[in-house]
Amino acid sequence: MKKYEELSPLALAFMGDAVHTAFVREKVLSGQINKVQNYHTLASKFCNAKKQKEILEKISSELSQIEMDIVRKARNTHSKHSAKNFDEETYKKATAFEALIGFLYLSGQNERLIEILNKSVEGDL
Repeated sequence: MKKYEELSPLALAFMGDAVHTAFVREKVLSGQINKVQNYHTLASKFCNAKKQKEILEKISSELSQIEMDIVRKARNTHSKHSAKNFDEETYKKATAFEALIGFLYLSGQNERLIEILNKSVEGDL
């Protein structure tokens, strides 16, 4: 595998999406017992572009310079995908959040990763 520094922001976002989704699903499962459909409904409240944009805006003042660079590069990257249910700004910020999560995961910054992931579900689960 390439070093994380060599990956494009969209590749980081690809990884970050999977990490964030797995984290949210684990949190949902650790709550009260539900039907599978209820798990999906609850998880989807956190795994969408609008929520990811809100999280990024909430934590942006706490980001290091390296983290801000990752976010900026990802936000400014042109994707062949377009936002289906959200405006372009929301989609770009969500992609930037996912890239940040992917960067932290792939670079082994687990403590910082968990800190940000916990903030992504704070008070909501």
